[in-house]
Parts: sequence; structure tokens; C-alpha cells
Amino acid sequence: MELVKGANAPIGTDEVVVEVSAATPVDVAALLLTAAGKVRSDSDFIFYNQPVGPGVTAQPPNRIRIATRQVPAEIDKIVVTASLDGSGPPNWGRAGRLTITVADPNRRITLATFTPTDLNTETAVIGVEIYRRQGVWKVRAVGQGYADGLAGIATDFGITVDDAPAPQPAYTPPPVNYPPPTPYYPPPQQNSYQAPPPPQPYAPPPPPPPSYTPPPQPRFGEATVSLDKGRVSLSKNETVSLTKTGAPALTRVKMALGWDPAKRGRDIDLDASVVAYNRQAKELGKVWFVKLSAFKGAIKHSGDNLTGAGEGDDEVITVDLPALPADVHALLFTVNSYSGQKFDEIARAFCRLVDDHSGAELVRFELSRGERRTGLFMCMLTRAPHGWNMTALGEYGDGATVSKMIDPGKRFVLAAVH
Repeated sequence: MELVKGANAPIGTDEVVVEVSAATPVDVAALLLTAAGKVRSDSDFIFYNQPVGPGVTAQPPNRIRIATRQVPAEIDKIVVTASLDGSGPPNWGRAGRLTITVADPNRRITLATFTPTDLNTETAVIGVEIYRRQGVWKVRAVGQGYADGLAGIATDFGITVDDAPAPQPAYTPPPVNYPPPTPYYPPPQQNSYQAPPPPQPYAPPPPPPPSYTPPPQPRFGEATVSLDKGRVSLSKNETVSLTKTGAPALTRVKMALGWDPAKRGRDIDLDASVVAYNRQAKELGKVWFVKLSAFKGAIKHSGDNLTGAGEGDDEVITVDLPALPADVHALLFTVNSYSGQKFDEIARAFCRLVDDHSGAELVRFELSRGERRTGLFMCMLTRAPHGWNMTALGEYGDGATVSKMIDPGKRFVLAAVH
């Protein structure tokens, strides 16, 4: 049965598979909603990074499986979404047609199909909803698009994915308790006369010792290393200029993250993210596993790696430096342990900066076992008078996602503003 927007049809089976077909890669997700139209908690958001829920399973990249008998009684409907993964066209207007199929996997028959229309600048769409009415499960064709991607859909239904930065309290200097002044008493007057000492022979004063002026110490974020001699390995808080003498300025770079998978126990899921700030350390945007691009594609994320399996880079963030808005002063790259392991449990993590045009590795920064924290400020790119600088940070924080790192990360931006 071919559905039009707003139409519905009974399902008549205990299990269905919703599949999204498109000419470009997509990520499919599902939200379990109560009669109030909201999720009960973040665990009702089923997607590639949290693929199993009560009665609902995500089968990446493009299928959602629903066993209606296992769906809790307080769940009124299941909304199925499709979002662009950032590796192809920037919106559905350019991505072309997508088709949503609802099928019975046991009888291997198609129950309904739906092709959303009128999509343009949107990057995500609510395709269909599976809902119950008077004990009967039905499917409804929705086709509502969102320009702000999967994050916008999730926020509308009560998922916390983009916490607003908390206002900073005004600074009040601590009170200073000065000691009371000591009263002045003049020295006693001497009544007896004392003869002046006899004159001493003149001796010229010794020459003053040569003064020593220590060399000025570089300020945080000031480049002390260059790429003139090729690839460099940075230490913590060391800064390299990405402008090479006599060479054209870098335009596209890749920040690549890698880590070793768990040898025993549950998988280690690290997430690479980047936050953009202006010179006043105000957040301008971020790219992470929920939002894979920003600034009209000037920053793009390769997608989520859930285990760290495989050699080399596990997650890559590409930055088109000239395409960044002029008010983007700093890019702070973070790593978070979404699976909850602390960095002292992770055998090795590294990041490297690569020239996207030549493929040459420019900078490498490696961390061995770290602190018992779930967040890491890996490195930062900042605008310089004649290009960009990169500072290796290696500072730890707390938070399973980048949202908890935004406010603590402001101190690095402010410290690097000269």
C-alpha cells in the first residue's frame, strides 16, 4: 500500500521492520513517546550509539525493528526518523528522493510504503510513526523535515542533546582583612653629645655586577615550534605554527583520533568532537556524533566508531579553514568516553593533524594511560596573525559527551587570547 502524507493503515502483525532507502547514506533512529508526546528518559532514544530499547532495535544504518508485544504499555507511539550522515549532500533537497518501507519480516511482505515530498533545506525528517489506537497498531505517514538535523528532532521530543551553557556568576573579589596600623612612636632624644667618627680614607665603590635578564617565557598558545623542518611531535601545552616558511597556507586539515580497543570486558567507545568559540570564548557551534557538520560543511565529522577496532584513525574531523566564519577564533578538540571507562583504563590514545590535500602528517600528540576521568581536552586550533596555531593540551575533565566540556573549555580560549 502506497501512503500519502498524513494517511494511516493498520499493521496487523506483531513485528515490523521500517527501512529507509535513499541515494545517499542515512542514519535511522526511533523515539518511544508517551501519550504526552515526550520520551520518558534519554534511554527512549534508539539510534546507532544506543541501539536497543524495549521492543525497538536499531539495525544501522537504515532499519528499525519493532516488536509491538514488547513495547511498554505507557508508550503511545514510536517515531522513526532519517537524517543525513554528513558524508554526502548537505540537505534533502540535494540528496534526492527517499522511500520508507514498512514490512512484515516473518511473512516477508510489504505492508506500506511512503515517499516524503517537499523537502528542501532539511537535514533530517520524521518518516513514519507506529502508533496504537484502541489496542490496534497502525502506521501513519508523517514526512516532517527538520533543518537542524537529528538534534532538533530529539530536542522536540524531550531528549537532552544540546545543553545551553550555564551563565557565569559575576566575579566578586574576596574580602581582605588588613591588620590595624602600628602606632608610630618617635625615638627617644639623646641628651649626651657624641663626637662624629674620624674621616675614613676614600675607597671607590665596587663596580656593579652584570645584570641578568632572563629570556621572556612564551605565553600559552604562542607558537614556539614550526613546520619548517617537517612533522613535529608535541608535548603538553606546546604550540606549533601551522604556517610553513615559503609554503602556501594550509586550507584543509584533518584532526584524526585513534585508540586501542578493549582487550577484555565491554567495548571502549570514545567520541571525538570539536567546539568553535569566538575571541570572548562564546560558543558558536559544535560537531559531534549527533551533529556531524557545522558552518555549511566547513567542519565535518566522519561518523561514530563504537569500539576503536582497526588500525590507524578511528574518527576524523575535517576542517576547511578558509570557509570558517571570521568570528571563529578557536576550535577546541575533545575526546569523551561515552561508554564510561576512565582514561586510565584506555591503553593508548592519540591525535594527529593531517594536510587533507597532500595526506602528509603534520603534528602528532600521543597520550598513554591517563587520569580517572571521562573527558579529555586533546588540542586546540587558534587564529594567528598569519595563519593558525595548534596547541597540545592533554587536560582531563568530566562528561560522557562534549556538552559537559563546553564551559570548562573556555579557559583555554581566554588564556590564548593575547
